[in-house]
Amino acid sequence: MTNALTITFPTPASVMGLVGKREENLKTIAELTGTKLLLRGLDLRMEGTDQQIHACQQLISALKPRWLAEQVVSPADICAAQQAILEQRHDQWQERPILNRTRKGEGILPRTRHQQEYVQSMQTHDLVFAIGSAGTGKTYLAAITALRALQQNQFQKIILTRPAVEAGEKLGFLPGDLQQKVDPYLRPLYDALHEVLGADKIPQMLEKGTIEIAPLAYMRGRTLSHAFIIVDEAQNTTPGQMKMILTRLGFHSRMVITGDITQVDLPPHQKSGLAVAMQILQGIEGIAFHFFDQSDIVRHPLVQKVITAFDHHLPHHG
Repeated sequence: MTNALTITFPTPASVMGLVGKREENLKTIAELTGTKLLLRGLDLRMEGTDQQIHACQQLISALKPRWLAEQVVSPADICAAQQAILEQRHDQWQERPILNRTRKGEGILPRTRHQQEYVQSMQTHDLVFAIGSAGTGKTYLAAITALRALQQNQFQKIILTRPAVEAGEKLGFLPGDLQQKVDPYLRPLYDALHEVLGADKIPQMLEKGTIEIAPLAYMRGRTLSHAFIIVDEAQNTTPGQMKMILTRLGFHSRMVITGDITQVDLPPHQKSGLAVAMQILQGIEGIAFHFFDQSDIVRHPLVQKVITAFDHHLPHHG
């Protein structure tokens, strides 16, 4: 039996916050809940079974803090809210802390349970490992958390580094000076910083040394104190490189190691330093490990479907 229920929004901006551009969010909500949605002015009409309408109400309610603040809900927010409802933790999901704000003033929050736990560990542990596939927020959340800690004067600088191995391409074969060579390898970190700081402020912070970017090899022989260190793409470290960077950790510093153990670009005979760290460091007090899965993918909803399809047809390597 088909029923109907109408929700009235307080302002046009709150409606736009929920439905998004060209009402694209309504399509996502309708697909997830099985309802038919019709928007007329401030009124949103839901049509479907009682169960479908209840599911739709729950989802819209979970997203309320964002659209009520007249901020645009993203498709990733919708999928994450639905996952929280399925896990029966939507109340906890609504109470997530704001990690930072974009240049537009929008709050940046962890979206999934694993992301919330990861953020908490980065606030309480000096050494944190984040392991999972692309799109799970490992690097992005680390950069956002590091920037917030820097803004709160918890650290004097942010150090961003990763091994110069990418699908067989060697750093030395890239054109340009060191900074130009390193930039492509650290683009995911840059993207997070751009969202908060803007492109104009990053060169100033690089010049002052408040943000330092360098290949992993440049960390050898140093002690990294008073710094928030992010080691990205750590699956491409050798065991020796992993030991080297971990032993660089100085006093009043924090280190976050991120990587995807299924995407190793090292030679076939070379074991990943991240894999070795997973084997020998878990269980050591003071070190936190976080593992992300497909439910943590916060990019376009199609990304999760693509990864699932490839995982079924291609063997993991590394």
